[in-house]
Amino acid sequence: MAKGEIVGGLLAPHPPHIVYGENHWRNEPKSECGWEVLRWGYERARKHFLAKKPDVILVHSPHWQTVIGHHFLGIEEFHGLSVDPIFPNLFRFNYDIKVDVELAEMIADEGRQAGLITKMMRNPHFRVDYGTIVSCHMMNPEWDIPIVGISSNNSPYYFSNEMGQNEMIKLGQATKRAIEKSGRRAILLASNTLSHRHFTTEPEIPEDMSREHVYEHSGYLWDMKVIDLMRRGKTRELIAILPEFMDHAVSEVKAGSFAWMLSALDFPDYPGELYGYWTVIGTGNAVVGWDPVLRERATTQGAVGRN
Repeated sequence: MAKGEIVGGLLAPHPPHIVYGENHWRNEPKSECGWEVLRWGYERARKHFLAKKPDVILVHSPHWQTVIGHHFLGIEEFHGLSVDPIFPNLFRFNYDIKVDVELAEMIADEGRQAGLITKMMRNPHFRVDYGTIVSCHMMNPEWDIPIVGISSNNSPYYFSNEMGQNEMIKLGQATKRAIEKSGRRAILLASNTLSHRHFTTEPEIPEDMSREHVYEHSGYLWDMKVIDLMRRGKTRELIAILPEFMDHAVSEVKAGSFAWMLSALDFPDYPGELYGYWTVIGTGNAVVGWDPVLRERATTQGAVGRN
């Protein structure tokens, strides 16, 4: 068996609004427009990464929270209707998901050997969370590639940001080892928004882009700081400041998806490709991709002047 490899990783935010803006037949509510910068960014990202012919897409989601351990979707298919509890007027999505159970079990085994608590989700009636669905849909709307769905353990919330990130770094390394043993070509999705303070009222027309802007200047400045580090390939420096970013910008990276992905990619020292940044109800969202093949050829401006 050939050695498996991670062919790419993406920061893949999951606001349900961007699926609403797509008017895909799987989502019942329909829009006039909206959040094009993010939607077009995803379009460019998937064109690039799906051309690599991945065998599997792995997604770590902050909206599948588990108190004890790291859980993995553990049956071959999940079907159902996902309704966003906050935005049922925007997201009522009919999903039909195929799972690479073998790889999920391999990651769980590698995690246990590294001292992590892991568990397989075998309940056929389990409702897959919207974070998993949105990130996977925006990356592959055809849904013709199996996924591995991974929960976000609550250690950053019950203990500390630092302890939580250390857990996710271990999980990322376990993920990498399992992928290499599996022979699969894999893409990783870190289903995270950046700054996460948001408005609490909705405009009469949800997709009215004249009402869309950053919630606060300080959160925007933090987003620009971490995006700059991504664009300059300084992921070790980035991971060091994430706990502070979590506290000051209420960043969703606290859930660990981003640290998991960067760890599995061995903390890339080459620029991430920025496909798009925009706000959704005031939160900061960036679609950023890392492709090991493009170490010296990323087209983002961050590829110039890394110092």
